[in-house]
Amino acid sequence: MIDFVFAMIAAGMNSADGEVGGSGSTAQALATPAPAPVAAPESPSVMAEASSTDSPTVSTGENTTIGSGVVIGGIGLLDGTSDQMQPAAPAAPAASPAPAPAPAAPVIAETNQFNMAVVPAGLVAEPQTPSGKFTTATEIKPILNATKNSWVAVREFDGKDLLYVTHLWGWRCGLSAMAISVNDEPMQNWPLPPCHTEYATPNAILDEDGLPYLSLRLKAVEKIDIQIVYDDLSMDTATFRRSDVLIP
Repeated sequence: MIDFVFAMIAAGMNSADGEVGGSGSTAQALATPAPAPVAAPESPSVMAEASSTDSPTVSTGENTTIGSGVVIGGIGLLDGTSDQMQPAAPAAPAASPAPAPAPAAPVIAETNQFNMAVVPAGLVAEPQTPSGKFTTATEIKPILNATKNSWVAVREFDGKDLLYVTHLWGWRCGLSAMAISVNDEPMQNWPLPPCHTEYATPNAILDEDGLPYLSLRLKAVEKIDIQIVYDDLSMDTATFRRSDVLIP
């Protein structure tokens, strides 16, 4: 009888151990998460669509205009749009280089300013060593530039217009040629008297040099154009109106 009791007790204990062990296994199974199901890979079209919506891309379609009102990846880059909203714009294409400007022509070559047809042929540039007697362009050019308004004069005398060039003759030793036009008539060379280097005043006007004026019809002179060539072969011109050079 006693043996039967002990047998029953042992059997009960073995059953309890089995239930406890089963409970632990169940708890461990519940604590371990089930593996997630493997999703099927997305199709290429879906991935491309997602990529296009994630970040703006440069579009080169017909609706894209590079310039004012740029449309890049669906974002309009208009005037006044915040810089933070604007993706970096593509670099502008390099502009074509502008043609090189034509070199400026020297004043001496401006044929619209100087009448070369009346310049005597064979002129040679003279040495410009100052003589102290005003016989070079270097010495007389500053004087003639400063006294340009005195190059010519008009005087009404004895029923005629007398057109004087006395001032230019008075500095002629630094000149090689002079030409004149009255009232837009063709310009003509007016030969200069020689330079009298044998005297202390080589620019003096002697009797044999002739008269430094033209005799014209009374009140005929309205406009005078003068062109001079210095003995260094530089040139200058001036234009005068009658009222500007009329003297008593």
